[in-house]
Amino acid sequence: MASLNVGNLGEYLREQRRTAQLSLRQLADAAGVSNPYLSQIERGLRKPSAEVLQQVAKALRISAETLYVRAGILDEREREELETRAVILADPSINERQKNVLLQIYDSFRKENGFDGVPDTGVGTGAGSEVRGAAGAGSGTGTGAEQDTGGPGGSGGDARGPREAGGSDAGNHP
Repeated sequence: MASLNVGNLGEYLREQRRTAQLSLRQLADAAGVSNPYLSQIERGLRKPSAEVLQQVAKALRISAETLYVRAGILDEREREELETRAVILADPSINERQKNVLLQIYDSFRKENGFDGVPDTGVGTGAGSEVRGAAGAGSGTGTGAEQDTGGPGGSGGDARGPREAGGSDAGNHP
């Protein structure tokens, strides 16, 4: 069987598996794929789907987008944009409204610099959205309302600053 042109995906997977100190069988079990199939991927004999790559990435605790790029499913520039968005969406120190504003600013700067807006990869930006990778396979870095807690004992604040107990924030914004 001839080797497919999947870049250095197989070598990269083998290196990540060894770094995680997992046997081929252990990784196959954790990812929910067969041992022979994973072996063929590592040897460059099979090109896995985005869904399989997502399962393997989750089992290895690495970025699925990195695997998508190495497999030729996702462009490097798209991966960088997705990772930027994922970091913003995963940040527990800002609320959903602030995340949306940051993403809008990011998009406007990209357009200003000659890049189109959001790539057509299904990246969500709303409350409870999940960053999605190529072919709709989730990367597992979703955000939700549970992150908008404002820390221990607090309630999610916003850019206008803290509210007085029992008061309103009517005079706190420009």
